[in-house]
Amino acid sequence: MYRHILPEVRGELHKWRKLAERIPDPELRKQAIASMTTKEFHCLGGAVYASGSIAQRQHLLRLITAFQTISDYLDNLCDRSTSLSADDFRALHQSMLDAVNPHGEMHDYYAYRTETEDGGYLRSLVVVCRELTGKLPSYGVVQPLISDLVSLYCDLQVYKHIHPAQREQALFDWWEEHRHRCPDLEWNEFAAACGSTLGVFMLFQAAGSAGLTEGEAKEIYEAYFPYICALHILLDYLIDQEEDERCGDLNFCAYYSSPGCTVDKLQHIAEQAKLAGSRLPGARFHLMVIEGLLALYLSDPKVSGQEAVTRITRQLMHNSPWTRLFFWLNSKWIRAH
Repeated sequence: MYRHILPEVRGELHKWRKLAERIPDPELRKQAIASMTTKEFHCLGGAVYASGSIAQRQHLLRLITAFQTISDYLDNLCDRSTSLSADDFRALHQSMLDAVNPHGEMHDYYAYRTETEDGGYLRSLVVVCRELTGKLPSYGVVQPLISDLVSLYCDLQVYKHIHPAQREQALFDWWEEHRHRCPDLEWNEFAAACGSTLGVFMLFQAAGSAGLTEGEAKEIYEAYFPYICALHILLDYLIDQEEDERCGDLNFCAYYSSPGCTVDKLQHIAEQAKLAGSRLPGARFHLMVIEGLLALYLSDPKVSGQEAVTRITRQLMHNSPWTRLFFWLNSKWIRAH
């Protein structure tokens, strides 16, 4: 990770930043650059999945970085948007569906938006993803599963960014359609699971091996969705509570009735995630990712400025395994350098 992955990810982001700096529209340019500046760690973290396949490392690294950059750019456009239109948000996120469908039609992603001139930035990201997915030996096996995860992700982004008076009911109605898939999760936990790209990245990695079977791909899908994905995003929301409250953004951890309930729920989902990961081939890799997630988010500087979150973090870190403690210290060191 230190010698190869992190420097190569930063190199890829540097190339995309150069293209973003040439975006003609000032609002689109601002959000594209900001997404790479403030959310770089999303690509750095996601690239751990490239380290799991030495033969496909550079290929996967380019793919994961490009796909996550689309996600972060669109998140910025929707979070700090000049629009509250569901049609606009769905058109923007069609780019993510197009990115994982190498042979499908491409669309007009700015069809419902005032700002449209991005100099080909978003389309270039989509094209690179399509080229790279199309070269993965077993991509045909994983594509339906990836498309399902991306479709859920896009639905979430649409509903969570519409007018605040409408978004909770829209999310609840959406959950009602899908709750049979995750019957033991509440609506906010299901939504969180849909907001993670980790399942997509793991399926990218698996598709890099020739001979992957549909059964093996389904095992990965079911291990990551919902529990590993839910843990990922709930931890992200946990540390963002103060910021989201200040900005009026929806936060899924805010729906827990108390800090004690938050701890119980996160511990339960973390245990289920570890159980799911332990059943997969290469279980040590998946368990390392889970402990790394806990350490990465619970060591974030945002934690220290929020008293309630600090108490929750201490409880979640209590009696941690040595791997989590190692990654906690490691995450602190990375941020300092």
